[in-house]
Amino acid sequence: MQHRRKLDVHQAKRNSLSAASPPLSPLDAFWHLSNLFAPAWSVAALMALGAKLLWRRELKTRSWQNLTLWGGVGGSLALLLALLLLGRDGKMAGYGLMLLGISLPQCYLSLRPAR
Repeated sequence: MQHRRKLDVHQAKRNSLSAASPPLSPLDAFWHLSNLFAPAWSVAALMALGAKLLWRRELKTRSWQNLTLWGGVGGSLALLLALLLLGRDGKMAGYGLMLLGISLPQCYLSLRPAR
C-alpha cells in the first residue's frame, strides 16, 4: 500500500510539472524580475552604507550611490550567472556568488584612488 502511495505522489508531481501554465502578464514578469534582483540591490546598498560608515575618511571621495550602483550591477550579473549555472534561483551557492559579485566592485572602488 505504501509503495502505491509513493507512485501516486511522484505521478502527481510529474503531472503538475507537465501541465501548461498560463503565460505571464507584463505585470507578473515585472514582479518576477524585481524579486530576482531585489536581494542584489538591497545588499549592495547596505554594504555601501556600511562601508561609508566604517571607512569614512578613506571613502569620502566616493558617493554611496556610486558604490551601490557598481555593487548592484555586479550582484545582478552574479545572480544571472548563478541562474545559468545552477538552473534555478534561491540556492545558497547563488547567494554566495551574489555576495562576491557585490563585494569585488565595491572593494575595487574603495582601493582605487578617486579622480
